[in-house]
Amino acid sequence: MFRSLTAAAAFIGAAAILVFPAASGASGANDPMHFVLRQQGPAQVCGTACRTYVVASGAITADTPAAFRDFAKKLNLKGALVVLESEGGSVHGAITLGREIRRLGLDTTVGHVTDMKAAPGEAPRGIFDAHADCESMCSFVLLAGVHRAVPADARVMVHQIWLGDRREDPTAATYSAEDLVLVQRDIGRLAIYTAEMGGSMDMLDLSLRIPPWEPMHTMTRAEIERMHVETAPVAKATVAAAPPAAATASQAQPQPQPVKLMNAPAGFAEISERSWGVVDQAGTASLARRHPLTVEGEEIGSFDLHVSCSAGGGYDAVYVEHRHEGDDAPLPRALRSVTLRAAGQLARLKVVASDRHDDDDLVTYATGTIPAGLIDGFGAQGDHSLFVETKSKDMLTSIRLGNTGVAASLPRLAAACAVPSAQQKRADLGQPKTGAIASAK
Repeated sequence: MFRSLTAAAAFIGAAAILVFPAASGASGANDPMHFVLRQQGPAQVCGTACRTYVVASGAITADTPAAFRDFAKKLNLKGALVVLESEGGSVHGAITLGREIRRLGLDTTVGHVTDMKAAPGEAPRGIFDAHADCESMCSFVLLAGVHRAVPADARVMVHQIWLGDRREDPTAATYSAEDLVLVQRDIGRLAIYTAEMGGSMDMLDLSLRIPPWEPMHTMTRAEIERMHVETAPVAKATVAAAPPAAATASQAQPQPQPVKLMNAPAGFAEISERSWGVVDQAGTASLARRHPLTVEGEEIGSFDLHVSCSAGGGYDAVYVEHRHEGDDAPLPRALRSVTLRAAGQLARLKVVASDRHDDDDLVTYATGTIPAGLIDGFGAQGDHSLFVETKSKDMLTSIRLGNTGVAASLPRLAAACAVPSAQQKRADLGQPKTGAIASAK
């Protein structure tokens, strides 16, 4: 557990804007959480056993606890059920809201309440629907219920906390020692809160394993029970698994070495994890980025994505991945597909080669032409994301890349593309092309 906490703390930041970033794209994702009171309906179904719902939906902000106090102060909420539907938000706001819910002795669940047409003189009623999500910090608010339940059709989703202003492209940002000190303090506060509410430290550990460039982890029924997200008794005792042993130096998996450019033409840079830039790709200018490849926070390799001008319009894309086996991620025989998504458009690359080297390094090479609108929309003003998805027979990975450096680099790429390829100066690559990449070329 402590290894995960330390790894998370190494990158995440200042307490005042610490968040669990949302990644669902749900409608109303930027609307602050609001509260309404509804009686369970229809009355002819629940009869005298109709419950009072406190419907809590929207993003959790620093102002949410005060809004809840103002909502609750003139109401009799004894026995009420808080119905949560939220994409998460502020760590401090969620902790304070959770303590307010516990102070009032309320129960919690995940769901959506649809208003009914009220009968004359009757309090507003609503119909409960279990198809709803409780994401990120919402999952910790859920822990505040004296009694809590997660319906089979609801989802509880967790993710790592991160600086709110750097969550769109976390590997491109910089982080200070002060960030590290403050976030460790806040992780401690969240751990205290989790224990205070009767949750399990395993839930916090699970959350902190999932980096912001991966999809949120949807908790399984086994995890919900084992980590005390629900208060219903567990049918059978569970035994905590022993933490995986740290890999020795001899077991360390090989990592692809960065491409070193020597005597490169002016304006070309080395490929970087920190920002998109214009690099030399075998004598052709390309917009490129390197990114870690992870599965639920465990690093299993890295990939390079190159985008260059296409003679027929649009852009040509080249994807090169090095992958090794992880503790919970067996090495596949080969990748079957690579897909790019951005700006509402999708492009599927052709896997040209996907071969193992020395049985412990899978090298994949994929190419294809992608629509101009995909890259132009991704590089437009503001924060935009590009999703890179890979599929093998038994595994799916999905990595979100931010667009740091794209807007500045696209004009430079266009200028380089105006020069015929034969006239472009070719950079000398520091390492020979071998194996799958060489055969693919």
